[in-house]
Amino acid sequence: MNDDHPVKVEFGDDAQVTQTRVAYVKGDTSIAVERERDEEVMTFPHLIVREVLLFEILLIALVLCSFLFDAPLESIANPEHSPNPAKAPWYFLGLQELLHYFPPVVAGVVLPTLVVVALVVIPYFRINLARESFWTGDVRKKFTILSAVVLPMNIPFVVSGAVPIYSCSAIIYSLMVLPVFLPRGRGILERFRQCALADWIMIWFILVGTVLTVIGVFFRGPEWRWIWPWIDGIYY
Repeated sequence: MNDDHPVKVEFGDDAQVTQTRVAYVKGDTSIAVERERDEEVMTFPHLIVREVLLFEILLIALVLCSFLFDAPLESIANPEHSPNPAKAPWYFLGLQELLHYFPPVVAGVVLPTLVVVALVVIPYFRINLARESFWTGDVRKKFTILSAVVLPMNIPFVVSGAVPIYSCSAIIYSLMVLPVFLPRGRGILERFRQCALADWIMIWFILVGTVLTVIGVFFRGPEWRWIWPWIDGIYY
């Protein structure tokens, strides 16, 4: 555009009178459209009152549980006698279970840091913003990329003998690719087909954390050996 050829902008609803205009929208931008505002409510009292009520209900439930069940406390700590096994609080036992498979630097620093960074960064990826079904578009290409990423990623876990981690990865991978080999249908299989990649990643994180914690709580005995609680009669 220059001064010799000025651009004249006209507005109108009649396409026969006003010339057709083409809008060029750059990537990662959206067209400004008019829309009706959704019904809105004030944070107070509508949200705050509900949160306070739920907090009171949870507090009452915890108080009742404290009356009905004794806390699993052990004897007074003795610095001359360490319990075997020495277990951290239950919410740290997943991390303590990692120490069974990896060196302290890897299990205590590298892996937790990677998990925290992943949980911070992944929400900003397009896969999380779009929230579309993973198996839309080129299914063969996505299957190839998924296999090329998941299988090598689990090689360190297989080499180190971290059975819970690569077993969870195998379960999630099998559920993800199941819709590729089976015809479309209804029920749970269709839910797998519609699940977004961000949901699968979060399910993997939750499953691995839960399995590691359960193993550390119930299936580790003296010297951090594997035990069967219902056979050995050892509970922690």
